[in-house]
Amino acid sequence: MASTAPPAHARARDVVFVDGVRTPFGKARPDGLHAETRADDLVVACLRELLRRNPSLPPERVEEVAVAAATQSGDQGLVLGRSAALLAGLPVTTPGYAVDRWCAGAMTAVTTTAASIAVGALDVALAGGVEHMGHHPLGQGLDPNPRFLAERIVSPDALDMGKTAEALHDRFPQLTKERADAYAAASQRKFARAVADGHVGADLVPVAVASSAKGWGLATADELARPDTTVEGLAGLRTPFRPHGRVTAGNASPLTDGATACLLAAEDTAAELGLAPRMRMVGFAYAGVEPGVMGLGPIPSTEKVLRRTGLSIDDIGLFELNEAFAVQVLSFLDHFGIADDDPRVNPWGGAIAIGHPLAASGVRLMTQLARQFAQHPEVRYGLTALCVGLGQGGSVVWENPAFEGDRD
Repeated sequence: MASTAPPAHARARDVVFVDGVRTPFGKARPDGLHAETRADDLVVACLRELLRRNPSLPPERVEEVAVAAATQSGDQGLVLGRSAALLAGLPVTTPGYAVDRWCAGAMTAVTTTAASIAVGALDVALAGGVEHMGHHPLGQGLDPNPRFLAERIVSPDALDMGKTAEALHDRFPQLTKERADAYAAASQRKFARAVADGHVGADLVPVAVASSAKGWGLATADELARPDTTVEGLAGLRTPFRPHGRVTAGNASPLTDGATACLLAAEDTAAELGLAPRMRMVGFAYAGVEPGVMGLGPIPSTEKVLRRTGLSIDDIGLFELNEAFAVQVLSFLDHFGIADDDPRVNPWGGAIAIGHPLAASGVRLMTQLARQFAQHPEVRYGLTALCVGLGQGGSVVWENPAFEGDRD
């Protein structure tokens, strides 16, 4: 009698996050850290660092490179995954591709390559993202179809991220500016403490930077944080998206230049190559919401991934939520009954302090969660989640390989 067991290639394999790195994040301004550095060179620095940090991985074993950008033109174009792989010195036999899901670009690069690994199409992949917002301002080159507005497919404010954040304040009166400012000030404090404690620098890739005024230098630290931020100082900032509004430069993420990348592998392949897993992927999900309130996106995507994995929000011991806007994170916390100052949430601060280079941010969340897992063997599950322009959310649940508790 023929066996009824599925062939080995038909069974999903466990996918692990082995390592993650990022460049220092810089101000997206003419005098910013990376103002005269190409976006693709930022990606190349991350890819090379992953190979350097994992010498037991033969470069020829990398079977895919996926790199995201929200604006795919100029130095962020030319099929980023493939062009960056070649520039990084990977073999010409290594294929690559580009990804675009705006702020969830790097997250999508990870979940797409992870899905390929799970079904046996790949064993090892590199995934990440870049956004040089100094070279490519948000919305540059876009030509929205006139039917979006004429047929009321989206609201007139849906393509302005700041106005979508103001819409959250409108919809939920309990999400006050005072709460947003308090959350933002706390993010700055937590990030400053994490830097001082040495939690951040280990995953930063030093990047050679050029300046026509200053010559060559080496970027080794982020430049966006404002550690002296106070609630009192935030209270008087102007509200650029609406007169007498609630969203300010202080309770939103700054415009940022930066890149991220990570190494993913099938768990059995990682063992074969002597690569130590830092996280195991449990599940992921994406969901859509009204584009005019895009900040709500992580709520349904998180509900979806929890249903799919059989977990509850109470099972999540660490949260890395992208702080595009403070109000967006607060809407997530309120929905799930989590306090604004819950120590599980962004323990090292978030994008309000660190910066949010759009398509790159998803892997920044993952890299921080991986390092936190190592420090918290009592935590089994963590979540990375973010909102996405045009009304989407993305969420990934991860398991801690260092977990020392009861697995039943």
